[in-house]
Amino acid sequence: MIKIKYFGALVARTRRRGEKIYFSDLKLSKLLIELEQKYKLNGFPFSVAVNQKIMDRFSNLILKNNDVVALLPANIES
Repeated sequence: MIKIKYFGALVARTRRRGEKIYFSDLKLSKLLIELEQKYKLNGFPFSVAVNQKIMDRFSNLILKNNDVVALLPANIES
């Protein structure tokens, strides 16, 4: 199981604080594509952390059982 947590404006966008996915051995980049499609996040700026470490959104990291993926709204400066 992989836990996904949403923070800040992403809570409002997804209408949830988190969810669980009951499989592992999934590429981080594939998970993020699926979440972007599910919640229509295209163009919504966010960062991603896996087990409290900021990661590249296009990473080929393979997510394992008990990993925690956090989606964090990106800071946009004017």
